[in-house]
This record gives sequence, C-alpha cells and structure tokens, in this order.
Amino acid sequence: MVQISDSADVQLPVDLLRQFDVPGPRYTSYPTADRFVEAFTAHDYACALRQRAEGAVVGGKSPLSLYIHIPFCESVCYYCACNKVITKHHERASEYLDALDLEIDLHAKALAEPQVVSQLHLGGGSPTFLSDEELARLMGSLRKAFLLAPGAEISIEVDPRTASTERLAFWRQLGFNRLSFGVQDFDAEVQKAVHRVQSFESVRDLVRSARDLGYESVNVDLIYGLPKQNPTSFAQTIRLVGELRPDRIALYAYAHLPQRFKPQRRIDPAELPTAADRVTMLSGAIAGFLSDGYTYIGMDHFALPGDALAAAKRQGRLHRNFQGYSTQPDCDLIGLGVSAIGRMGATYSQNAKTLPEYYDAVRQGQFPIVRGLALTRDDLLRRAVIMALMCQGRLEFESIELSHLIKVPEYFRAELESLAPYEEMGLVVREPAALQVTAKGWFFVRAIAMAFDKHLQADRVRERFSRII
Repeated sequence: MVQISDSADVQLPVDLLRQFDVPGPRYTSYPTADRFVEAFTAHDYACALRQRAEGAVVGGKSPLSLYIHIPFCESVCYYCACNKVITKHHERASEYLDALDLEIDLHAKALAEPQVVSQLHLGGGSPTFLSDEELARLMGSLRKAFLLAPGAEISIEVDPRTASTERLAFWRQLGFNRLSFGVQDFDAEVQKAVHRVQSFESVRDLVRSARDLGYESVNVDLIYGLPKQNPTSFAQTIRLVGELRPDRIALYAYAHLPQRFKPQRRIDPAELPTAADRVTMLSGAIAGFLSDGYTYIGMDHFALPGDALAAAKRQGRLHRNFQGYSTQPDCDLIGLGVSAIGRMGATYSQNAKTLPEYYDAVRQGQFPIVRGLALTRDDLLRRAVIMALMCQGRLEFESIELSHLIKVPEYFRAELESLAPYEEMGLVVREPAALQVTAKGWFFVRAIAMAFDKHLQADRVRERFSRII
C-alpha cells in the first residue's frame, strides 16, 4: 500500500484555499444520504439483516459497528444541524430508552445469534444528557444483545457542560475508552453568539481527568466560520487547543443553512466572518496544528503521530464510515435511535426523524426505517473509487478492475479528463495505472472525489452540503 505523502511541509496558498471554498459532500458514504429514497422500506432492511445472518459461514462474519443516537439537549446551540430535541425534562429519557430496548431486541431476533461488535459510538444531541444510571442501562442492553470484542472502540460525544471527573470515571467503568469533547471555540463572545458558553479551564480539567482515568483517546471538535469569529480570536483558540494536546482534532467548517436548520435563524448573518477571514482562519489552524506536531489525517481531521488514526494513515489502513475516518475495517453498521443511519451489506437506511414516528414503529414491532438505498453495481464501483481516494489518497486501477470487471481508463474516461486542471495545480498525479493524490492535494481530497460522483455531476445542486474549505 502506498502511503499518503507527509503534509507537514506543504504550503497552501490562500488563493488556492479560496478557490476551493465551495460546497461539497463529506463522503461518509457513497451515494450520499441525500440520495436515500422512501421506496426503501423496513422490509428491505429486514431482508438485508437476514442476508447477513444467513450469508456467511459460522465465525466468518465481519464485526459490526454500532451507532446509537441520543437526541436530547438541555439547551440549543444556534449553529447545530443535528437531529435533536431541546428539553430540560430528563424524565423523557426513560421513554426513549424503552424504545431503544425494543429496537435492539428487533435486531437481536433478526440476526438470530449475538454479533461481534468492534466499534460502538454514542452521538447526538448530547448523549451525556442521560444520567449515569441511564447510560448503564443502555450499555447493559447493548451488551446483552451484542458481543463487544476485546479492544473494541467504545466512544461517546461529551458536552463538557454536562461532565465531571466523577462522571468520566463512571463512564470508564462502563467500558468507554474514547471521548469526544464538543468545544467549537474558546472565545467568550463567539460562545455567547452561538449560545454555548463553557470555559477553557473546565475543558482543560476534564481532559486532564480523562488522561488520568486511562481513556485511550481524547478528541476535540472545533468549528470555524461561526459568528463573531475572526482570524485573531480563532488563532487564540488554536493555541489553547494546542495546550490541551488532544489525541485527535476535528476542524469543521460552519455551514449557514437557516432555511434548513431552524436554530441557525438566531444567528445574525452580519456577524459571520467574511469568506477571506474563513480562509485565513483555516490556513492558520492548519499551520498551527502541523507546527504542534499533529498529522493531517484528511477531511478536517488531525491526530498526534502516536494515535491509532495517524498510524492507520501511515500504514494505508484508513477507513471511512458515517462517523468519519476510522481505523476499523469496512463493515456493516447498525444505526439505533431516532434519525440514525446504518449500512447493511449493499444497502443504506435511515430511521424515522421524529420521536412520535420512531416510537410508533418500534412499539408495533417494526424497524423504524423511513428511507434508504439499495446500491447499484455502478454505486458500488464508484464507492470503491471514492473511498480509495478519501482513505488512501491513491486509486490503484488494477484492484478496482479485478473487483468490478471494468477498465478504469475507459469507464472513467470523462472523470479522469476532468481532473486535468487539478494535475496542473499539483493536486493529483496521473500515473499509467494509478491516480495519486499529492501532499497538497490531500487538503482538497473532497474536490477530487467529487469528480467521480455520478449523482452530483448529474444535478450540480450542491447548496445542501457544507463547504469544502
């Protein structure tokens, strides 16, 4: 496997960053979730589960990945585009856990025998909205239905405002070994503007506690492009994150889509940074993290050289699923909870997006699937190509040709020709039997992958996506 070139010494001209400040998919899947259709039903999902249960020899099934969506938050963050329920009524969690138990049981029955799970992630919303007792109940239900593999990655998204050293210790006892802290920005004015106030000191103390408690990985999420941000203030946030020294950093671009996400209507567009400032913030953040010794993983993600994700990048073992970059091999993913997305075999599926609809389905003994997609031969081929670029930064023609019985130069003639400008920019190199993303091109890998997205090329409607830069 050819390793992706080191990005530490790459110079990224501001005009190049500005050129790629356009919307585009994040490719946590291909086709992307906006292509799901209601014609894919709960029956189709049950068939996919049955095929997994019956289609492999005993002991031959690949491990599963589990994602559990907890939608509740006590207060709204104005930038948020997640499926969430804002409430201070914690008693609502009990009803939700009852429904999750029903959905978990549906899967256990369909799969017939306990399946090995190598990756489990609680997201939201705010999973830490649940009390420690409720989290213990949920983990007990999951362990009863599934077999957590030794060394499994068990992670939870943490709102620092809901955490304490005591809670971190309890979660560690439950088996969690990875934490992701939602920080976004440490500037007080920015925090007020997005309705998420939390001090640097509180996050620092939690990170220190997590390390003392033996968590294997501590992640920090940041967002640039928020109201009242500017290059100077964001540079201070980057410096403070450097002091925390998290194992991984996710740096996301804020997508202002108030027509789609109601909380964003509380943000004054006049307070958003200019496009030039956004690019300057990104450029400064990249330079800051690289100078602090972080490895650029790709797609806004950074990791310390000793982290498993950085090792996977060096060894050509990166994978990508609905949670982003992963060290776990490509595998089936079961999504549990309202709006959760899953992948089973050659299908994608998504649960009901509202609690009443979700509750109604599981109480009737039905999978709460409301839409999904059965991938075509062309979808599977393009997924392999896009994931090779997104994860390895290199497309080896022979491996694709042997797996899909096509000739890459012929099948993708138009796509490869469309990348000619990127070759001139030094972002990709066309070899006789491969396409190599350069160290500089790795920062723009989404744009390179977009060339092979048949659905995107067909309609050119991209406003629903976040910006590449």
